[in-house]
This record gives sequence, C-alpha cells and structure tokens, in this order.
Amino acid sequence: MTNNVTQNLRLKKNADRRLKAGHLWLYSNEIDIEATPLKGMEPGAQVIVEAANGKAMGVAYVNPNSLISARVVSRDPSMRLDRSLLVHRFNQALALRERLYAKPFYRLVHGEGDLLPGLVIDRFDDVLVVQLNTLGMERLGEEVVAALDKVLSPRVIVFKNDSSGRRQEQLERQVEVVKGELSGPVLMEENGVRFSVPVLDGQKTGWFYDHRANRAWLNGLVAGKRVLDVFSYVGGWGVQAAANGASEVLCIDSSAQALEHVAENAALNGLQEQVAVGEGDAFEALAALKADGEQFDVIVLDPPAFIRKRKDIPNGERAYAKLNREAMRLLGRDGLLLSASCSMHLAPERLMEVVRGAVRHQDRHGQVVFQGHQGSDHPVHPAIPETAYLKAFGVRVFRD
Repeated sequence: MTNNVTQNLRLKKNADRRLKAGHLWLYSNEIDIEATPLKGMEPGAQVIVEAANGKAMGVAYVNPNSLISARVVSRDPSMRLDRSLLVHRFNQALALRERLYAKPFYRLVHGEGDLLPGLVIDRFDDVLVVQLNTLGMERLGEEVVAALDKVLSPRVIVFKNDSSGRRQEQLERQVEVVKGELSGPVLMEENGVRFSVPVLDGQKTGWFYDHRANRAWLNGLVAGKRVLDVFSYVGGWGVQAAANGASEVLCIDSSAQALEHVAENAALNGLQEQVAVGEGDAFEALAALKADGEQFDVIVLDPPAFIRKRKDIPNGERAYAKLNREAMRLLGRDGLLLSASCSMHLAPERLMEVVRGAVRHQDRHGQVVFQGHQGSDHPVHPAIPETAYLKAFGVRVFRD
C-alpha cells in the first residue's frame, strides 16, 4: 500500500533544532498538537513536517501510539516513501556494500543509518531477510518487495517480523517467506569461514554481521590457544577461532538449538574435533568451569543486551560487571578477553569501567589492546547517537 501525503505535522517553536541538525526522529512533546492533532492522524500515514512558522522541512511517517511519533524519510517535501524512493535508497545502500565487501554477505539496509528508519535487510547472497520494525514500514511491505526485485532480483525474500520493536508499534510478530521457497538454513561466509544460518527460526535475521571486523581481529590471535565462547549462538566467534588455528574451542549457550548449529557449522568446516559445546546459563556455566579447574587462553563475552531501556542501566551494569569478573577468573596467567556489549544505553566508557573493575577485582593488570564497534555495513547516522550501539574491547589480562 503506497502512502499518500494528505496531512501536515507542525512542530512547536524551536522544536525543529534536532531535525535541522540531521536527526530523523520526532517525539510527541515536539509536536504542536493544537495546530495538528497527532492523535487524530492515521497510524503509519506519511505527512509533511512543518516548522512552527509553516515552512515545510520534509516527509515523515507517523505513529501516534509509538514513543517515536514520527520518522523522517526525506528532507525534500515533494518526495514520498514509495517504490521509487525505496529503489533509490536500496541502490545507494548496495553501492556502499559492494565497495566494502567482495562477497554478497552483509547487512544491506541498516535503518536510520541508510535513511530508511524502521527497515533492516540482511543479505545472504540470493536470500534477503527483511525486518519491518515500524508501522510505517509495515504498510510498505509490497513496495519493499517490488523494490528489492528491481535492484537485486533475489531468489528468496523472508519477512522476519518477530522483533521486540514491533510490539512497541503494536504490530503482530510473524515470520513469512514472501518470495520463493525456503524450508531450512541458508549458507553464508564470513572472514573466509562457512556457516549454515537459521534465518527462519534463529535470532534476529539469523546472523549478526555487526561483529565481522571484531571477529577478524580476534582470529589473528587464537592460533594454538584454548578458547571459550560464551553466548555463542551458532558459533560465529568460536567456529572462526577454530578455523584460525585455536587448539580447542568450547561454545556455551542456553539454547540447545543454537548449539546444534554450532556443531553443524564446525562440521561444515571440518572442525568438529576442535569445537565442543555446553548448554546452560552463562553465569552458572562460568562458575562450574571454575569449580572444575578449567582455564582458557582466550575468552569471548558477547551477551545479548542486558540494558534495553534506560531504567535497566543499574541492573544491567551489575550484570556486565559480574559476567566479566566471572570470565576473568578462568583466564590463564597471560590471557585475552574480548568483552562486548550491544546495549545502546551502555556507553563505551561505562563498559571500559566494567572491564577495569573486573581486572582489579582479580588483582590483575589489564591492557586494552583493541577497541571495536559495529561493522561498516551497520553505518552510524552522525546525528543519531542511538545508531552507534555496539562496543567491543580486547583486553590483555595478566599477572605480575
């Protein structure tokens, strides 16, 4: 369904500052609801955004029921978010990825970072996995498929609409193959290692491309080492470590299904002898490994977001601190810790403080030798700090 712009959305006086600075989001308290009653607008409809003086500033889609009431899709008031603009944006996004990567495995569209708020698309060669995370994008589902056909002619398009963000937009959660046929995992490659990815029933789109560069860094330091991969999911870190010469890898995850994929991915690369799996809660598993006297040269901590909202920050920081402390107890005399966080609300300096505290708790020394972030196929919008969410520190942990 193409959205036709039939209404204007007027901002309060001086509420256009963030928009002028490049931001794409508008909150309800920035809107002049007397001039343009927000609650009377059709959820998902496109509107022309006006400054308080009536000057048109761009086009957005609205959702009066969402925390973010409007998301700007173009600075040109004459534009509309339709098949034509989607084709243009997809071509812009594709040009960047083809400049960055030799093979067709990457995040093709990263929401606001690619000027398409609410839309995420991961590419697995001729299979595209799409997340329509907002009502405005949900209404454009058919146009998204048509535009992707125009730009890439994929064999399969999957709508993986089961994200938590859809609940905030009051949307149903569902997974649907909207083009072609797909009944199981798809094959992809990252850093020269092959993986079978569960795009239909896995986490998010089935894979986390955002850590690609961070994994590449760690891959150069694992030869001959014993590696522990905590929150392993399908083995992105652990299987790559084994492929790059790690002597032993233990992947820990609470999901038996994810660990089945770890084993499959190890076998896919002929690494089944080096890779073992362990099912269980991460904190309990770390404690059990310590009780058994286990020790590792390299430990990867890549947990899910412990902080989803600002109110979660205190408890989340305590969880990160405990996790890092428990992991460091398992490092040898001169070990390497890769500590990551995908919590948008955890600032990099706070994760650094978590690492510092964990090092001192063990009465050891720490050297931060690597600072990583999300990959280039997850571009950061310079006006939207929230789009820079991923942090990763490589820390040498050693004794006198």
